[in-house]
Amino acid sequence: MSDTAVQTKEVTPQVSGAPVAADALQTRLDAMHLPAGGFTSAARADALTRLRDMGLPGPRDEYWRFTNPRDFNAPAPAPISVPEKMQDSPLFQDLDRLKLIFVDGEFDAVASDSLGLEGIQIETLAQADEVADHWAKGIYGSLEAAGQKPVNRPFAALNTVSARDGMLIRVTGKPSKPVHIVHRRASEDADVTWHHVIRAEEGAELTLLETGMVGARSNGMIEADLARGAKLNYIGARQAVHQKLELSHIFARVESEAQLKAFVLSVNGTLMRHETVVDIVGDDALAHVAGAVLGDGNDGPFHHDDTIFITHGGLRCESRQVYKKVLKNGAEGVFQGKILVKPGAQKTDGYQISQALLLDERSQFLAKPELEIYADDVVCSHGSTTGAIDETALFYLRSRGVPKERAIVFLVLSFLADALEEIEDEDLRGQISDRLEAWLTRHENQ
Repeated sequence: MSDTAVQTKEVTPQVSGAPVAADALQTRLDAMHLPAGGFTSAARADALTRLRDMGLPGPRDEYWRFTNPRDFNAPAPAPISVPEKMQDSPLFQDLDRLKLIFVDGEFDAVASDSLGLEGIQIETLAQADEVADHWAKGIYGSLEAAGQKPVNRPFAALNTVSARDGMLIRVTGKPSKPVHIVHRRASEDADVTWHHVIRAEEGAELTLLETGMVGARSNGMIEADLARGAKLNYIGARQAVHQKLELSHIFARVESEAQLKAFVLSVNGTLMRHETVVDIVGDDALAHVAGAVLGDGNDGPFHHDDTIFITHGGLRCESRQVYKKVLKNGAEGVFQGKILVKPGAQKTDGYQISQALLLDERSQFLAKPELEIYADDVVCSHGSTTGAIDETALFYLRSRGVPKERAIVFLVLSFLADALEEIEDEDLRGQISDRLEAWLTRHENQ
């Protein structure tokens, strides 16, 4: 592909711009009917104090300079019609998995599988929060609070304050099958907030899948605490109707020899922002985060923002950020990624790449990759490119009898391959690839 470099900076940005007025925040809070009591009460109170100090972000906020937060600040989302026939995402349907169903952000025990599975303890936040103490008490809100420095993340604090349901998952062994969280929609104006807490004990392993349709607007969070030698594989591929507004957050703490691998697939949606904050606190640990984005402006306005922050605090640790976006018909993509290497975090191997393939001249990709390094024995790199279809490769395929539209599909899949390679399981990777090809085929003539 013929790529043009995107201007990058290697400095720590200063957050600027005044927050949204306090009365707007209060209006937002009043519309949410905040929960009270239970083991999360202290964390919620702390998050509310922090949120009032921060305020909601405004368009002049440095970390929202590419994405207008207005629709996330609004008291309620605009209604979105619900398809007459609701069904689960076809992804992973043939997989042997433990299926957990959420409808408009609330757990549906009748539609879900039994929560019993060897090597894992699963509870809902709504039920567990009725008690005063719980194993998740030391995690709920704590990773989010730690992730507020050096950058304010108000919507993450808002999630901690307001989330009523989600899954609390404690992994003590190696479950025989993945856990699959499936979201469904029922109400046209559902404003959904969900919050999952995952604790993987020493040497434990979990594959967590998350798919489906989540409300007219959603604010989701995963807090994942990985003990020594633990391993978490996360794949998110939530369906989105074209008017969808979505915020999602992953906050992870990775201890010595632990591994985090997270991949998110995004298609459709009017406005989507995914934030991932990873703190590598132990030695010989690994954190790979990746994403593939497909956006077509002919379906309606499309704006997708990935904002990533990985901190290295241990010796001999590895991180990868691999993000690929395919944009057409005026779609917009954003990538803000940072690697921070703390003093003493020697032998760090940090890699970051963000690339966009623009299939027309109206689409746009904005990138801000950053490195901040305070150790002298490291290997860190970042890069960001944007470009069009390689005409030479396209000509080659067409000269072999491949129709132009199919040739473009093949080239786009090749472009996305690096991001998909971050999915460890070959079968899961194949299903994601099939989903991408199906979307591209539907849009190849548009």
